[in-house]
Amino acid sequence: MLLEKKIPARYFLNDVKIELCIVILLTILINYLTGHVKHLLPEMPLPIPAFLGTAISILLSFKLNQSYDRWWEARKIWGAIVNDSRSLVLQLQSLVKEGNDGEIKGIGYRQIAWCYALGQSLRGLDPLENTKSYLTDKERAFIQKISNKPLAILQLNAFEIRVLKNNLQLDAYSHIQLDNTIVRLCEAMGRAERINNTVFPSTYRMLLHFIIYIFVVTLSIALKDVEAIFSIPLLILISTCFFLLEKTASKLKDPFRNRPSDTSVTAIARTIEINIRQLLGEQEVPAPLAPEAFYLM
Repeated sequence: MLLEKKIPARYFLNDVKIELCIVILLTILINYLTGHVKHLLPEMPLPIPAFLGTAISILLSFKLNQSYDRWWEARKIWGAIVNDSRSLVLQLQSLVKEGNDGEIKGIGYRQIAWCYALGQSLRGLDPLENTKSYLTDKERAFIQKISNKPLAILQLNAFEIRVLKNNLQLDAYSHIQLDNTIVRLCEAMGRAERINNTVFPSTYRMLLHFIIYIFVVTLSIALKDVEAIFSIPLLILISTCFFLLEKTASKLKDPFRNRPSDTSVTAIARTIEINIRQLLGEQEVPAPLAPEAFYLM
């Protein structure tokens, strides 16, 4: 997640370097043609590139809105995960009979592991990378057999709650409350996976880039009587703004791709870990995840 800090210019320019090279080549080519074969080029009234610029603005606005909706939904999902993770431990401590601190700690630790595993899984990384401290070797062996690692961890917690119920350490009503919390966590995982697996149509991006290039060409021709020292930087500046907005929208639409603009799932999982371990009465807990330069992962 990008922070309110000074973002280096190279972060932006690196995203649009290919498009900028194409724009520079186009503007130089059009400038050359207007200087040597001006009579062969059509008259280009300014309203034509102005119309294209307006169309681009509308298309960009639509894409930015749709992309931000996806990013914000992802953030709300992880906000719900924070709440339900805390609630799970609090419910166990208030509903399970005394003398089951070990079982409660085991479920709490598996919930921490689930948060880390889900974040890693959504980013296409090793789901069990940060979970060794919270899972036993037997549990890791069980999880390795299942393709969806976060789901396997959630299943282990469901099994443990069932054991508590069968051993009469949990009444039927309390079991329903805990089961509802597990179901909500499973639903949150499914919503996050849906966002991650639903592809925004690539044709929209291709069409938008094509229209921007047409805009550059038509505006170059319309400004053929303007000195190149003024027209070329102006065209590069305008097109750069369009491309940066498009790139921003493209990144926001995929909030789990291990990029600076992602939802900060690792930092959120660390917060959940701190909360759960403190609820379990532990004194030594890790510090919140520190930002890396201008973003938080």
